[in-house]
Amino acid sequence: MRTQVGIVGAGPAGLMLSHLLHREGIDSVVLEQRSREYVEKRVRAGVLEQGTVDLLAATGLGDRLRREGLVHHGIELRFEGKGHRVPLSDLAGGRAITIYGQQEVVKDLINARLAAGATLHFDVAAVSIHELHSAKPELRYSLAGESGRIECDLIAGCDGFHGIARNAVPAGVLRTYQRDYPFAWVGVLVEAPPSSDELIYARHERGFALHSMRSPTLTRLYVQCDQGDTDAEWPAARIWDELHARLAVPGWSLAEGSILEKSITGLKSFVVEPMQFGPLFLAGDAAHIVPATGAKGLNLAVADVHRLATAIVEWYRTGSRALLDGYSTACLERVWQAQAFSSYMTAMLHRPPPSDDRDGFEGRLQIARLRAVVTSRAAAAALARSYVG
Repeated sequence: MRTQVGIVGAGPAGLMLSHLLHREGIDSVVLEQRSREYVEKRVRAGVLEQGTVDLLAATGLGDRLRREGLVHHGIELRFEGKGHRVPLSDLAGGRAITIYGQQEVVKDLINARLAAGATLHFDVAAVSIHELHSAKPELRYSLAGESGRIECDLIAGCDGFHGIARNAVPAGVLRTYQRDYPFAWVGVLVEAPPSSDELIYARHERGFALHSMRSPTLTRLYVQCDQGDTDAEWPAARIWDELHARLAVPGWSLAEGSILEKSITGLKSFVVEPMQFGPLFLAGDAAHIVPATGAKGLNLAVADVHRLATAIVEWYRTGSRALLDGYSTACLERVWQAQAFSSYMTAMLHRPPPSDDRDGFEGRLQIARLRAVVTSRAAAAALARSYVG
C-alpha cells in the first residue's frame, strides 16, 4: 500500500490529523491496535479548551458537540470548608471550557473519517516502523493474520505513551524528562446528575477531590489515593465516604448513584525532546504526559496535530520544510507551559505524603496559594487564562 502520511494510533491525535489532512487533499492511513469498540468507549479526558472547541467546529465536527457539550464559564475551588468560584470567562476575555468526553470526540472523528472513505484499520497487530533514514519510510503490520506494508512520505506517531512510535527513534536521539508523583486518583463514573453546575476542585487534609461531569445524568468523580493502591482497597463505601468528606461545604450535598466504572490512575509528567526524527513526528501522549489536574492532555494532542497538519500542507504545497523542521520546537513551547500549569495545580491541591511534609509547611503553602487565587484578581486571571487555553 502507498499513502502520503501513515498514522499510528486512532485516538484523538491520530484521527484529528487524518481529518485535517483530508480537508487539504492529503491522503493518510490510520493503524490502531485496539478495536473500534474499545477506542469509542475508552473514558479519558473531558475538558475541552476554547481553542479545541473552535477547531472542531471549524472543521465540521461541531454539531453534536454544540448539542451535547456542557459549556462552563467558571470553576470552583474548595478549601478550609468553603467554596470560591473562579469566573473563567470574565477573567479570560470571554473564553470558556466545554465538558465533552474524549470518547465522544473519537466517535465524531471516526464517523467523519469513515464517511469520507478514509482507510482506518482497527485490531492491527505487530505494527513496526522502518526505513526512517530513507525518503520512503514504511509501516509494517499484521491484520487478520495477513502481513501488510505501507510506504509513506511521512509517519505520525499518535499511539500514546505505551505505543511503538517513540521507541522507533534510534537510541541516543531523544532526551526524556519525567516526574512520577507519589499519589494517584481513584476515578468513578456515576449514574447520577451532577451536584454542581461547574467543576469543583477541592483541597482537603484527607487529600484532593474533584467533582466533574460527562452529561446531565452522569457524574465523574475523583479522590486522591496513594501511588500503588489497588482496586480492592477502594470499595464503593470508602470512595463515597472520602468524597463526602473532602467536598463538604455548608448547604451543599453530593448526589450518589450507581458506579458504572472505576479505575486508579497514577499521575505523571513526561516529555521527550525532540518530538521528531527524520520523517517521523510524535504527537500527543506519545511525546508528553501531563497530570490530569490541569485538564491539558487532550488539548495538547489536538494542538500538536493542528500544527503538524499545517506543516505537512505547507511542505506538499511549496516544498518548504521550514514548518516541518520547526515542529518540535514550536510544540514544546506550549507543552512546557502546560506542564508548568499542571504541576502548579497538582502541587496546590494534593495532600503531600507525610515524608514530604512532616512539619506541615507544604500544607500551609497550599493554603497561601489558594488564598492568593481567590483574593487577587491578577492571580485568578493567570489561572483562568491557563485553564481555558
